[in-house]
Amino acid sequence: MPSPSSASPRLMRWLLIAAVIVAIDQFTKFLIVGAFQLGDVRHITDFFDIVRAHNYGAAFSFLHGASGWQRWFFLGLGIAAAIFIIWMLRRQGHQKAFAWALTLILGGAIGNVIDRAMYGYVVDFIQVHAAGWYFPAFNVADSAITLGAVLLVVDELRRARRS
Repeated sequence: MPSPSSASPRLMRWLLIAAVIVAIDQFTKFLIVGAFQLGDVRHITDFFDIVRAHNYGAAFSFLHGASGWQRWFFLGLGIAAAIFIIWMLRRQGHQKAFAWALTLILGGAIGNVIDRAMYGYVVDFIQVHAAGWYFPAFNVADSAITLGAVLLVVDELRRARRS
């Protein structure tokens, strides 16, 4: 385990990267909110649209139709996850792939927490579709969380293979 004095600059680097992810996420959502009304769609390619959607739930609109309590639940869950991830980065920030995964998840979680705190929902705007099948709309924060989760699994599989 690294010394506490080496953990602080490393932690700051990971937090800076997470802040960049949050900034990109919030900037893209700001552009969408300014240019689109809820439900607007701009066709970009045969499989990709820019839309404005509001997600009151979680991944894949889980609990989207609940009575409102889910806003506070997911807001609290996001804050708790961010605190836990920062603690993990402080302790394990020297493990590059693991720290990258946590940093991507942290940036995405904070981006969506900001939306929930400000609006009560998450602004989604990326729509992927093919042959009449539509994947639920998502955003930069969701992409970062997904990429981080995949990297976490890959890192753990590599770690298991080595031992």
